[in-house]
Amino acid sequence: MIRTIGKVFLFLLLLLGAFLWMGQTITAMTGGEKKAASIVEITPEGGETIFWGKGRCFTCHSLGDQGSAVRCPNLGQFGEKFLMPIGERADERAKERSEETGEKYTATDYLVESLAVPSAYVVEGYKDEMAIVYAPPISLNLNEIKAVVAYLQSQGGELDLEAIENPSEISAKYYARISAATAAGGGDPGAGLEVFDDNCAECHKVQDEGGEIGPNLSTISLKGLKFISESILRPAKKITKGYETWVAVDTEGRRTTGLKTRDSATEVDITKANGEVVTITKTDIKEMEVDEGKSIMPEDLVEAMTVKDFQDVQAYMMMQKSESE
Repeated sequence: MIRTIGKVFLFLLLLLGAFLWMGQTITAMTGGEKKAASIVEITPEGGETIFWGKGRCFTCHSLGDQGSAVRCPNLGQFGEKFLMPIGERADERAKERSEETGEKYTATDYLVESLAVPSAYVVEGYKDEMAIVYAPPISLNLNEIKAVVAYLQSQGGELDLEAIENPSEISAKYYARISAATAAGGGDPGAGLEVFDDNCAECHKVQDEGGEIGPNLSTISLKGLKFISESILRPAKKITKGYETWVAVDTEGRRTTGLKTRDSATEVDITKANGEVVTITKTDIKEMEVDEGKSIMPEDLVEAMTVKDFQDVQAYMMMQKSESE
């Protein structure tokens, strides 16, 4: 009896060990455990953990003779094509970007840009196919990306934690992009601009571009993510003052619905959702009032978007902070 119990106990221990081993193996295969932003150290060591773990950088990049990926450039010193590691290489790339853009790039700026907007500089002989690392499914946050920059700098270059933590104007612009994506729960602001142009720009203006049927969205992020989300999902819930939906009924019984964009002593202009302006003489108006539960913004707009589109356009909106930027 005792021997039987002992065998059962031993079997259970072996079974538990197998489950623990399997769990650790799966975790390693999927990029390791995701640590909270406060735990990530902005150091080369912290960046190394992200590079070979959660960031999945190794699936496309090798580093010298570490790794076997060849889809994207080797980030170490390797063969005749890569004569210097990425830390040293970043100085040369910064000079190229300075000449191309007319802005003064540092090595840190180049590395930050390569992670924030990988399509900005594509190495000759390679495709523009690097993933947006701060968008799903990778979803690195700003501290994790800073750590990766530190790790890349340490590969033959000069580690500059000061420049990473106190960014130049160029890097700060990209930090804002990454932070906006994180605040929106994931998403690519660059792709969000395309979604905005396709679905929103006809009615809304950002900076100096877009329509004027709806409110100017140049400072929309100041109202917060919840307001942005609800404005897309339920546009009639909270309507900006001055953009109420009016319904005018003339003496012939014709109804015109839209924004009241002009109100003179004798006429009223109603701008419809499609941009058409209808001018009605006041003597012809039988009834005119605000429709409290109606917005001229399409209620089914979100149905035309994928989940990714929704995340991306929110990330783009979260970048809109100032009309002067």
